Amino acid sequence: MNTQTNLLRSRVSWGQKIAFGFGMLANQMFPAVISIFIVVLVQNLGFPGWMWGVVSLAPRIFDSITDPIMGFISDNTKSKWGRRRKYVLIGALIMGVSFIIMWQLFLDNGVDYNFTYFLIWSLVFYLGLTIFGVPYVAMGYEMSDDFHERTQIMAVAQWIGQWAWVIAPWFWVVMYDPSWFESADIAVRELAVWVGIVCMIFAIIPAIFIKSESTLENNYTPLTFKNIGGSFKEIGTSFVEAFKSKPFRKLCISTFFIFNAFNTVAGFTFFIIVYYLFNGNTGDAGIWPTLFGSCGALVTTFLVIPIVTYMSKKVGKKNAFLISQSISVIGYIMFWFLFVPGKPYMFLFALPFFSFGIGGLFTLMMSMTADVIDLDELQTGKRREGVFGAIYWWMVKFGFAIAGGLTGTILTLVGFTSGAVSQPESAITGLRLFFTGFPILGTLVAIYVMWDYDITEDKSNEISEALSRRKAAC
Repeated sequence: MNTQTNLLRSRVSWGQKIAFGFGMLANQMFPAVISIFIVVLVQNLGFPGWMWGVVSLAPRIFDSITDPIMGFISDNTKSKWGRRRKYVLIGALIMGVSFIIMWQLFLDNGVDYNFTYFLIWSLVFYLGLTIFGVPYVAMGYEMSDDFHERTQIMAVAQWIGQWAWVIAPWFWVVMYDPSWFESADIAVRELAVWVGIVCMIFAIIPAIFIKSESTLENNYTPLTFKNIGGSFKEIGTSFVEAFKSKPFRKLCISTFFIFNAFNTVAGFTFFIIVYYLFNGNTGDAGIWPTLFGSCGALVTTFLVIPIVTYMSKKVGKKNAFLISQSISVIGYIMFWFLFVPGKPYMFLFALPFFSFGIGGLFTLMMSMTADVIDLDELQTGKRREGVFGAIYWWMVKFGFAIAGGLTGTILTLVGFTSGAVSQPESAITGLRLFFTGFPILGTLVAIYVMWDYDITEDKSNEISEALSRRKAAC
C-alpha cells in the first residue's frame, strides 16, 4: 500500500469530526460548570476549605481508579455496535441525571448534610463520567491513522469543546444577579437541570453518529464475573506495559504537571477579582469574573487552537508543544502585574498568552497519544486505545484530584475565610503568588520532560507503514 492511498483512507469526514466534537463539548462543559458552581459551596453554603478539598479530591481519586478498569472493559467488548458506543450512551445518561441531583443543595439542611449528600452524588457522577469518557476518548484515537489528520480531529474537537469555557463563565452573571435568582444556591439548583439535560444530549451524539465496526468475531478476553480476577490482573499488566513506553510516560507526566498546576489555582480567579480588584464586593465585580473565563476561552477557540494546529504541521507536534507552553509562562507572569485594583480591564491583555497553556495542551497531547498507540501496537501486537486513553486521562484526573485537595489546602494556608465580606491582605497576596508561581513551575517541569520526546512525523509514518505491511501479510 503506498503512502498516498494510506492517506486517502485515513481521511475523516467533517460530519464525523463534528459529531466527535459534540462529545468533547459535553466532556468539557460538565467540569467547566462544576468549576463555577463549586464556589457556591464556600461562598453560600458555608463549606470550610477542608470540605472543598475533600469533595474535590475524593470523587476524582475514585474516578482515577475506575478509568483503567473501564479502559480494559471497553477494549475487550464484543458487540455489533463496536467496542465503545453503548458505553458512551450509558455514561451520558448517568452523567446527566446525577449532575442534576448532585446540585440540589439547600442551606437549611446544614453543612454536614450537604457535604455528605454532595460527596455521594459526586461519586455517582464521576462513575458516569468514566463510563462515558474512557470509551469516548478511545473513539477519537481510532478515527484515523494519519499523523496530521489526528491533530485535525483533536483540533476540531477542542475547538467545539472550548465553547464550554466561553459559555460557563456567564453563569457568574446569572447566579449573582438578584433579578435572575434570589441567591446563588437557588440559581445552581435550577441551572443544574438545564446543564444536565443539554450536556447529556451532546454526550449521546457520538454514540449515535460515530461509525464503528462489529466486534462480535474478535478474539477478546471474556468479560464475565468468572474471569473478573484475571481481568483485574490483565488491567494491571496492561497499565504497567503501557507506562513502560517512554514517549507515553512523557505525555502523561507533562500533562499531569501542567493540568494539575492550572486547576490548583483556577478557582482563585474569582476570589482574586472580587477581593483584590473590587474589595470583596461581588456586585461591583459584575461580569469581570465572567470575562476572565469567557474571553480566555474565545482566545483559545479562535486564536490558540488554529495557531497550534498550524505550528504542529510546520515544526512538529513536540516543538509546537514547547512553544505554546513557553508562551503560557509569559501570560502567567503578566497576570502578576496586570491584576490592578481599579483597572480590571488590564488582565485582559494577558489572556492571549495565558490561553496557549491549556489550549495547546490537549489538542497536541491527544494527537500524540494516538501516535504512541501505533508504536505500542507495533511492539506488542495489541491495539489498546481504551487502556492508553484510560491511563492518560487517569493522569489528568488524578492531577485534577490532587489539584482539588491542594486548592483547599492553599486557601487554609493563606488564611482565606469562607463567606467573609473581606479578606486579610496577606491572604489575597498569597493567592496571587500561588496563582502566578504554581502554574509556571508546573509548566517548566513539563517542558523539561518533553524536551527529548522523539516520535516525529517521519517516525510515525514509518510505524504506520510497518503496521500496514504486517496487516497485509496476515
